[in-house]
Amino acid sequence: MTYQIVMPRVMEIGGGASGSLASVLERLGLSRPLIVTDAFMNTRGPVPGLVTQLREAGITAGVFADTVPDPTTASIDAGVEALRQDRYDCVIGVGGGSPLDSAKAIAYLGTFGGTMRDYKAPRQNDGPALPVIAVPTTAGTGSEVTRFTVITDSESGEKMLCGGTAFCPTAALVDFELTLSMPFRLTADTGLDTLTHCIEAYVSRRRNPISDAHAIAGMRAVADNLRTACFEPDNREAREAMMRAATQGGMAFSNASVALVHGMSRPLGAFFHVPHGLSNAMLLPRITEYSAEGEALPRYADCARAMAVTAPDADDETAVAALLDALRALNRDLQVPTPADYGIDRAEYEGVLETMAEQALASGSPGNNPRVPDVPTLKQLYMDCYE
Repeated sequence: MTYQIVMPRVMEIGGGASGSLASVLERLGLSRPLIVTDAFMNTRGPVPGLVTQLREAGITAGVFADTVPDPTTASIDAGVEALRQDRYDCVIGVGGGSPLDSAKAIAYLGTFGGTMRDYKAPRQNDGPALPVIAVPTTAGTGSEVTRFTVITDSESGEKMLCGGTAFCPTAALVDFELTLSMPFRLTADTGLDTLTHCIEAYVSRRRNPISDAHAIAGMRAVADNLRTACFEPDNREAREAMMRAATQGGMAFSNASVALVHGMSRPLGAFFHVPHGLSNAMLLPRITEYSAEGEALPRYADCARAMAVTAPDADDETAVAALLDALRALNRDLQVPTPADYGIDRAEYEGVLETMAEQALASGSPGNNPRVPDVPTLKQLYMDCYE
C-alpha cells in the first residue's frame, strides 16, 4: 500500500522565522509578491515590518488587505482583481486561517479563472498555481501546510471545501512570536481547532503512518500546553509548543483527512457566523462520543493515552471514557459555549437542520469518519450539541 504525502517545499520554523521572508523568496526565484492579509494585520500586525524587510532586500510588494473572516467568493474575486493589476509572481498570505485560505484561493483563481464553486469538493485541484508563501499569525488552522482552502459562496452561504495539491503553499514561515498577542478567545478556539485536526486525522479512514505520527505529537502538545497558552499568554514555551502543534495538526489532516466534526462545523459556521475553531469545539465532545464505538474504540483510546488523560495500561473503554471527560473539561475550562449559549435561536437552528445535515454530508468529510451518519442522525447530533 502506498500513500501520498504533500507539504511545503520550504519550511522555516521557530522564533523569528518570519524574518527570513526575503531570503526565502530569493531562494525560490520570486521577486514580485502580492501580500494578502486583513486590515488589522496591515496596520497593527506584522505586515508593515515584512514590507520593510522586503524593501530593504530590493523587493517591492503589493498589498491586498481586504480579506474577511470566513472568506467569501466576493472577497476572493476582489483579491483576484488586485492580483491581475500587476505582474505578480507569487502570493504571500499573512494572518490566521482566513487570510491564508484567501491567499491560496486568489493564487489559484488568478491562474485558472472561473469561480471558486467550480473547484469545490469532490473535485481535486492539482494543477500548478502561483506560488504561495504562508506566514501564519495564529496557532490553530494549520493552513500553512495544508492542501485545502475553505471559501463561503456569497450567493448560497455554503462553506465550500476546495482541495488539491495546488492549494498547498510552496513555503511556510512558522514564527510563534507572531502569536504572542493573541487574546484568550482566539488562543482557545484555534487551539481546540488544532486538537480537532489531530484527533480526526488519527481516526480517519484515510490515515497513514506519517499522518498518525504528526497527529499523536500534536495531541500531546495541545494537552500539555493549551491551558497555559490561554491563561499565561506571555509563556513563550507554551506558545511555541502550540504553534508547532498547529503545524503538525495541519500536516496530519492534510495527508489523511478531517472527518465528521469538520463536516458538521462548516454549515454551523456558515449559517450562524460561528468562528471555525469555536464551532469545532462545540461539536467535538458529542461527536467523539458518537464516533468512538466498535472498531474505532482503540484509535480513540490511543488519543486518550497520547493526551495523558488515562493510565498507559488502561483498557480501551476506560481510556475513551477518560477522553470524553477530558474534552468536556477542556471546553468548560476554556469557556466554550453551546450553540444555545452562543445566542443561536432554537427555532432558527431547527429550521436549517436539514440543510446543514445535507451540506455536511456533501462536503465529503463525514465519509472519512469511523461511523458515517445519515441525514436523520446528523440532525439529531446537531440537536444533541445545541444545549
